[in-house]
Amino acid sequence: MSTLSDEQKLQIQQSREAKVSTRRTVSPGLEDILYEAIPVLDHGFVRVIDYMGDDSAVVQAARVSYGRGTRQVNEDRGLINYLLRHWHTTPFEMAEIKLHVKMPIFVARQWIRHRMANVNEYSARYSILDREFYVPAPEQLAAQSVQNRQGRGDVVGPAEAKHILELLTEDSQRSYDHYLDMLNHDETGERIDEGRQGLARELARMNLSLNFYTQWYWKTDLHNLMNFLRLRADPHAQYEVRVYADVILDILQKWVPLTYGAFREHRLDAATFSGEGVKALRRMLAGERSSTPTLRCQSENGTNFCQC
Repeated sequence: MSTLSDEQKLQIQQSREAKVSTRRTVSPGLEDILYEAIPVLDHGFVRVIDYMGDDSAVVQAARVSYGRGTRQVNEDRGLINYLLRHWHTTPFEMAEIKLHVKMPIFVARQWIRHRMANVNEYSARYSILDREFYVPAPEQLAAQSVQNRQGRGDVVGPAEAKHILELLTEDSQRSYDHYLDMLNHDETGERIDEGRQGLARELARMNLSLNFYTQWYWKTDLHNLMNFLRLRADPHAQYEVRVYADVILDILQKWVPLTYGAFREHRLDAATFSGEGVKALRRMLAGERSSTPTLRCQSENGTNFCQC
């Protein structure tokens, strides 16, 4: 579970207890979880820090209207579905969300590939990292996939899993011990040896491995958030980033329920057909028998597509 210090827990409690009157549109679903640390992996979390707009912001931008007026929810739902179905994405850029995320460094390096966001990461040049590193559960330890060069295959056996977990834990503990040694600091920040200067934090950090945890504030708009989720909430995405995407997918549902429903319908649960696939499908629907190969659907980089 996520590790929060007493000071962090107190800050979150104080933030959640504060009440502010506003004329701005608020999302009741997000207000319920605002500032709360939602656990991910063994030490990670996702927190909603701030947001702007909701489903009505998308509708307002699409219609360039002055407010909600007398519109019905079904009208808004219909418009949002139309926008996503026809890839009219600009109105979704009018709503934004800011998240505080704690994740292993290797997850952050995948995440940062989604460049349409504002990011401010915890700096190990200025601060000392905690002794927190990701150790997978045994059921997540799998061999290299034969078919997928960047994916996992069959889960390794219990004996090999035990050996791997021991290596990961031992290496991570030793790396952190050496990190503190180079800094000449203990875990409380006290100097170990008064006769030594210690290495600069920006140099000592290079000893730490990719499974150590980092944190950042990540702010993005609704359109680019859905692009992130379309790729990272896909079953073929790496497990460690997918579990974060799954949490954020739940946050999306709480924030913009109408957009979430349309997103599932027209992105997550939809499929894209190739030109030949469309021709084959038309022949099948017309009841023709064809000598062309069977239409098959698969997922690549988070996009479902069908081809012959």
